[in-house]
Amino acid sequence: MRLSVSVGEYCQEFLDTRMVNLKVKKLQVDEIWTFVGKKQKQLTLQELDNRFIGDQYVFYGMDADTKLIPSFRLAKRDGEAARLFMTDLATRIVTEFQLTTDAFSAYNDAVDSVWGAAIHYAQIHKSYDGTGEEATRRYSPPNIIRMDIRPISGNPNPRYISTSYIERGNLTMRMQMRRFTRLTNAYSKKWENLKAALALYFWHYNFARVHESLRVTPAMEAGLTKRIWTWEDLLRRQQERKAA
Repeated sequence: MRLSVSVGEYCQEFLDTRMVNLKVKKLQVDEIWTFVGKKQKQLTLQELDNRFIGDQYVFYGMDADTKLIPSFRLAKRDGEAARLFMTDLATRIVTEFQLTTDAFSAYNDAVDSVWGAAIHYAQIHKSYDGTGEEATRRYSPPNIIRMDIRPISGNPNPRYISTSYIERGNLTMRMQMRRFTRLTNAYSKKWENLKAALALYFWHYNFARVHESLRVTPAMEAGLTKRIWTWEDLLRRQQERKAA
């Protein structure tokens, strides 16, 4: 576990230095739920103010063209997390682009405070069937009964208002990270371990995993590298950094 955390921290540094000056045209943003230690409803009164246990959300974005994931943030699902995540994205992307998110209300203020009218922004609002206690207990996702597309700022092209790629990315994360498997005891016990595991995953996704439709890694498609990286490459770089 100490090795995983150490390599994960280096992956975070690696991503921070490489994910800059990105040229993005269409960005999709979403959040995926998990928890640390115990679910939010199981927290005691003394634990409610602890932001490192209970329900957690992974905010992340995906370039719809290259499938690159420029940034992620592990936090509670609130306005501060949304604003800090959008601020981080703004330091990495240098082009005017179209942004699509879900209907999380905090995104409105976050996008406005960071970009204003400098980008084209739209939201997808989904309505589901089922309400009340029965709906909250159901494990399988409810059926979507209505979907509204709402332009928020700029002039978003209706053709590209979509979150389909990043929603598929949510499934990939749950399949490839044991910590995200539901109804098991594999959930994260420490926030720091979960963050390190996420950095490992996103490094591998961007630089070492060949995307099925692209036939190259997202980082290669985005022009950040010319080759497929391996774990040996990463560990060697980490050792060289420690020795320097």
